[in-house]
Amino acid sequence: MRKIQRYKHDMDVSYALGATLTYELVKSQPDRVTRVFLSPSLEETEGIIRLKEMCSRYSIHCETSDKAFNILSPKGNCYVIGEFRKTEQPLENCSHIVLVNPSDAGNMGTIIRTAVGFGITNIAIIRNAVDFYDPRTIRSSMGAAFHVRVEYFDSIEDYCARFPGNERYAFMLTASIPITDVTIKEPYSLIFGNEATGLPDAYADFCTSVIIRHSRDIDSLNLPMAAGIAMYEFTKNAWMK
Repeated sequence: MRKIQRYKHDMDVSYALGATLTYELVKSQPDRVTRVFLSPSLEETEGIIRLKEMCSRYSIHCETSDKAFNILSPKGNCYVIGEFRKTEQPLENCSHIVLVNPSDAGNMGTIIRTAVGFGITNIAIIRNAVDFYDPRTIRSSMGAAFHVRVEYFDSIEDYCARFPGNERYAFMLTASIPITDVTIKEPYSLIFGNEATGLPDAYADFCTSVIIRHSRDIDSLNLPMAAGIAMYEFTKNAWMK
């Protein structure tokens, strides 16, 4: 069996830390699950029984041991861990979320969860960027990470060259077009910058630059909040039918 070690970017596996995440992983992508770790102190609830039954159905090895938890979740508040293979997930020709140089795993996970909630399941990430497969990202997505396709690009130019037909909307504080006045053309790319620096002004040269108006009492909305508002505005007609 594979040696248990703390997650690193260059590993070919990652971990879903927690019973809920592991259940979602096994339910949605059983072919990627390599094994499931169970804590010796785990209570045999109905949910755990269902998880074990699914693992048995898909011939997924379950291992009861403290070792994995001491290495992967030393805080002691985790009782189930799912180990799964990382895979390449090329984006489809459809609407995308584009995150330029995101630096916070928690923010990325929250955006992924919101995107799945609004039916946008293709996400482009422009390097340098946080690791999508970081267990912190997976955990903050609340399992939504197992329902998206994610592809990394070395530059925004590389992304645009792959998807020249997508209408690009860049969310910027220097923009003049309010989000409520935007004419939506599909497929689209909703582009968001780094949490601290946002998008460079040059994005206005090849995108429709959009602003989400807010009071002058704050400098800006945080990234997950801005992304959530944008996704709602661009998809709301689909949910109102």
